[in-house]
Amino acid sequence: MRALTPLGRGTLAGAVALYLAGLALGYPEPVVLATGALLALAAALAWTAPKPRLEVRREVTPLKVPRGEAAVAVLNVANLGSRGLSGLRAQDRIGSSEHTIDLPRLPKGAVRTVSYPLPTDTRGEIPVGPLMLVRADPFGLTRRVREYGLPVTLLVRPRTVALPVPPSGRAHHLEGPAGDNAPAGTATFHTLREYVVGDDLRHVHWRSSARVGTLMVRRLIDAALPTTTVLLDTRALTEPAVDAAASAAVAAARAGFPVRVLTGDGPLIGTKTDVESVLDRLALVRPGPSGVAEALRAARGGGSLVLVTGDPSEVARVAGARRRFDRVICVYVGGGPVPAAPPGVTVVPITSLDELPTAWGTR
Repeated sequence: MRALTPLGRGTLAGAVALYLAGLALGYPEPVVLATGALLALAAALAWTAPKPRLEVRREVTPLKVPRGEAAVAVLNVANLGSRGLSGLRAQDRIGSSEHTIDLPRLPKGAVRTVSYPLPTDTRGEIPVGPLMLVRADPFGLTRRVREYGLPVTLLVRPRTVALPVPPSGRAHHLEGPAGDNAPAGTATFHTLREYVVGDDLRHVHWRSSARVGTLMVRRLIDAALPTTTVLLDTRALTEPAVDAAASAAVAAARAGFPVRVLTGDGPLIGTKTDVESVLDRLALVRPGPSGVAEALRAARGGGSLVLVTGDPSEVARVAGARRRFDRVICVYVGGGPVPAAPPGVTVVPITSLDELPTAWGTR
């Protein structure tokens, strides 16, 4: 699409006004100025008249990144035309802002590659694109704009630190998950994987196998394994609180244990052992008005309960759930005095995620 810029429209309007004023007043000078402005517009239109033949690719890498870590957009522009191009500018929308890059002259057959950082300070989804390539004349009077590619979404996830899985207190769980060999009475469907020699054919999922063209087998997990329930207080939500909840959930999931994540507004993540799903869902959690009392009452017991909150009153309230869980840990993310630990509850006070491994390991 080719169009006049605001400066070009102003120049055209000024030229018309000067020309009319010169004719009305009988002075040649305004007519000469108007003619010069119109010649400049004509030259600008001729500059941007050829439609450039370009191959443009923009890639975002990685598409999922922990908060604060690097993510970049890599732009490749190839000139497939028979003449060199100047005045190219790339405009890429990133979230609510626009990133502009002036490209150097692109000779015939040349390829330019540029990269630019993407913001990862804020957790959540960041739309990137659409990418617009603009070719303007040297005077900035006209421009040709073309959109390339499709918008993509950068997902900024919570930061995590490595934590040991809290012991459940049940000796028969300490050897870890039974995976595909879970006893029939306690096995539950987890996901699908490709068949390997030796798999029980009773576990083949025939409908999925027909759809993908290869044998797919149900992967089972032992439902009797201790579940780690992470309860995140989303009132006055802070990033360290989300990071702490993600770290506790990921620790259990990476060890192969079931994990579920709850907020005051209800379940955020059902019983899973998939680290990617845990991080993806926690990347999108937002502050909510509801406290955790109702979610705490409705939470299924067994295994470990990890409450992440910045409200001292919730630390005392969680003691009521002690009888339903084998282990109760409260990660207190807040300033001021550390609330006293109720009987049977381990309080882990932190003000930043970096303090969590040490505080967690000493409790």
